[in-house]
Amino acid sequence: MNKLFLKQALVAVSLLASSAVAVADVKIGFVNTERVFREAPIAQLAQKKLEKEFASRDADLQKQAKQARDLQAQIEKDGVTMSDADRQRKERDLANMNREYQRTLREFREDLNVRRNEELVKVQDKARKAIQAYGEAEKYDVILEDVIYFSPKIDITDRIIRTLSQ
Repeated sequence: MNKLFLKQALVAVSLLASSAVAVADVKIGFVNTERVFREAPIAQLAQKKLEKEFASRDADLQKQAKQARDLQAQIEKDGVTMSDADRQRKERDLANMNREYQRTLREFREDLNVRRNEELVKVQDKARKAIQAYGEAEKYDVILEDVIYFSPKIDITDRIIRTLSQ
């Protein structure tokens, strides 16, 4: 029985030793994709593209908000001296302005979110292709993202950002 136990222990130790050697040859990398999406030039270009695309609508929203504030200020300032009919008409106009502003703002946000998601998908696709190409070129066995812990020596995020910059 002792000989059998000794043989099993030797087999287990040899398996552990051989698996440790195999693991030592594995090349592992880590990419912080959140940082890539935030810092890579393609992500910044996508953000600038969205800002440019939605700038006129944002300016219109700012204009609507200012008109509503100005009308509110006029009602507060001159409301005491206005006739009841005039004040009610202006209050109705203000309520309509506010409703229109809220509707336009909702549409703006929905459209912006849709476009932002479209651009994010493009950036993600480019980043994933760059990560895959880098991994293949540098002969990585595995490249991870979204991990609980990683050693800075396996972090290749800066190299991926540089690759995307080219």
